[in-house]
Amino acid sequence: MRADWGGVDSPAVMLDDVPGVVRRYFELDPHRDVERFVALFADDAIVTDEGETHQGTAEIRTWRNGPATKYHYTTEISNAETLGAARYLLTGRLTGDFPGGTAALRWEFTVSGELISRLVIAP
Repeated sequence: MRADWGGVDSPAVMLDDVPGVVRRYFELDPHRDVERFVALFADDAIVTDEGETHQGTAEIRTWRNGPATKYHYTTEISNAETLGAARYLLTGRLTGDFPGGTAALRWEFTVSGELISRLVIAP
């Protein structure tokens, strides 16, 4: 059984084991509501994507307004696992109109309370 959350296809049972803020990340990711998306992150959060690090919500907002808004894509989560206290690794694939059309990715989240404190996105 697969659930479709606004462009995110994933086995529902897998996402039941991750915190709500991680689920909301994938729910909001395909939408262009930058402020709701940035609100998922702690004020001093760190995001690393495409080898670049963005620290704090101002830099995360700039990152979110960058490459992610140029393309339309869907995300299929294939696995979710707990790495340790407040750390979660999700793996999956993006499919869209960006160069190459598909990308296998890993999203490593660290959660503090109800917010994301660290996110590393890598192949």
